Amino acid sequence: MSAGAVDFYWRPGCGFCMHLERGLNKRGIPLNKKNIWDSPEAASTVRSIANGNETVPTVVIGDAALVNPSAGQVIQAISNQAPELLPAGVEVPEPGQLSRRINKLLGG
Repeated sequence: MSAGAVDFYWRPGCGFCMHLERGLNKRGIPLNKKNIWDSPEAASTVRSIANGNETVPTVVIGDAALVNPSAGQVIQAISNQAPELLPAGVEVPEPGQLSRRINKLLGG
């Protein structure tokens, strides 16, 4: 993760990327955008996270890597990994049932 921002991997024309970026910008989340089509290193990072695929958006926050997450999932990860990046007044959503089960399976 870049100092002071969430690493946000994207590509031009990706509707999911645009939707997530809007949601995070609306909440004032700082992003370090990395276009996987312009950066072989960024594309390689995404492939290492997404089982060899170039699935975007992919977000990295500290030790957490999220593939095609919701804004709420990104905010939860920021809360756990880099709470200093959360702007004042941003509420951290409660994890849903699926998120709780995944966290339990992963030992969280």
